[in-house]
Amino acid sequence: MCTVIVKTGRPLTLMGVRDEFADRPWEGPGEHWPEHPGVVGGRDLKAGGTWLAVDPARRRAAALLNGHGRAAPETTKISRGDLPLLAVGADDLPDVDLPDVDLTRYDPFHLVLADPARARLFSWDGERLSTSEVPDGTSMIVNTGLNPEHARVAAYRPRFESSADWRELIAAAPSADPSALIIRDVTPDGRVFASLSVMLVTLAPEGVTYDFTDLTADRDG
Repeated sequence: MCTVIVKTGRPLTLMGVRDEFADRPWEGPGEHWPEHPGVVGGRDLKAGGTWLAVDPARRRAAALLNGHGRAAPETTKISRGDLPLLAVGADDLPDVDLPDVDLTRYDPFHLVLADPARARLFSWDGERLSTSEVPDGTSMIVNTGLNPEHARVAAYRPRFESSADWRELIAAAPSADPSALIIRDVTPDGRVFASLSVMLVTLAPEGVTYDFTDLTADRDG
């Protein structure tokens, strides 16, 4: 996933746009993980994890973005896709750390963890973990973190701040422009890298909603 938008308030609203190679297999949202009962998310069929997990019972959502920094050793590396599952299922997530995992086994990442009261950003660069509160109002997180100078953030955060319906903002035609929210690009070896899906989650004390939009034209449903 390459973009997460968060708006604090009642309810707290979170939108995630997943960008990935189009030939990487996946399936839509469901309770795919028996070891995480009740947790809902789309599943990456290559590594088994997810890019965004929601636990309705705990009123919690977690969204994952790839980060920049030092890669994990190939001999011990594991998929980052289990991090959203672990984060939403933790009974007592501390304020300064993630659940009890060995971060050195993960490539760099940003993880947004949200509940009705707040959202936090955990960023791992391969050497250090930093934790910060997502500011009040409307924020955008990209692969470089909370970066207001990123072309996509500069172009779209004002639109999210002023829009009453965020879903209208994903209707733009895909583009390879760095400022585009919905992307589609072709690598020199012919692989397509594109925005594949969008998740819109609201979190409130009285309940959770989760809307899923499949952006691919060649998938069923």
